Amino acid sequence: MRNIPTDLMRSFVKAIDGGSFTRAAEMVGRTQSAVSLQIKRLEEVVGVRLFQRDAHNLQLTAQGRSFAQYARRILALNDEVLALMQSPDVSGRVRLGAPSEYTDSLLPHLLGRFAQAHPNVMLEVTSDLSKNLLARQENGEFDLVVALHDDSESRGGRPIHTEPLVWFSSADHFGHTQSPLPLVLAPPPCVYRHRILQQLKREAKACRIAYLSSSHSAILAAVRAGLGVTAMAQSTVPDDVRRLGPDNGLAPLGHLALRLHRLAAAHSEEAIDYLETYITEQIGQTAGRLAISA
Repeated sequence: MRNIPTDLMRSFVKAIDGGSFTRAAEMVGRTQSAVSLQIKRLEEVVGVRLFQRDAHNLQLTAQGRSFAQYARRILALNDEVLALMQSPDVSGRVRLGAPSEYTDSLLPHLLGRFAQAHPNVMLEVTSDLSKNLLARQENGEFDLVVALHDDSESRGGRPIHTEPLVWFSSADHFGHTQSPLPLVLAPPPCVYRHRILQQLKREAKACRIAYLSSSHSAILAAVRAGLGVTAMAQSTVPDDVRRLGPDNGLAPLGHLALRLHRLAAAHSEEAIDYLETYITEQIGQTAGRLAISA
């Protein structure tokens, strides 16, 4: 019986999450050519082509999309059982900062599984805008910070995931048809706000800020109430809204990079080490599963 090596599946999943073999190589600590050879070997093992390659992007085939769902589940179980077996007695406190949309969507499930594997680790989780979190980390407030980065920014940190921004509005309203376009935004220095306003300015598309709030839940409530449209990372967009795109007159907003930052002065404590590794591996896999289901 043939077995699928987990290192091949991991590079495959990272290529999906990063959008290229180059970013996958950075995530798994290999060269781009080594990752390319791993993908080729994986396709030989499973007997199907997983990617449609062209000069500009990396697209999954139909078989690749199906295989990705199984690969993520296999890797998640592999990492979870290793964490449970190798470190049952790890203890300590970890101060984690993350954007609100991730603490409301992806992180509760992931941190719940981490807590089951490491019941003696106390997690202190704080939500804020990415740039605010990074500034507060420099002041020593957080051991780890999950942050979104624009392409033009100096990144730093460890790459976790790359995903597109998705426009959305209320399922029951048609704010996207109005002119000027009503927007529901967070105040600066929100990465989403910057990308949205930058794109609309580039298109010379008329817009107005109809609702402004620093609260993620308030922004979602305003969108659901029909006050306007907004955009967020694909995996954090709720299921009960209307996703929008070029067919609705809204151009793509590109991708944002999600990276994990560790406090430079943080001691090499087991609890921090394990959570850092766990988040790096698991967020991309979970976000990918949500993207496929959406």
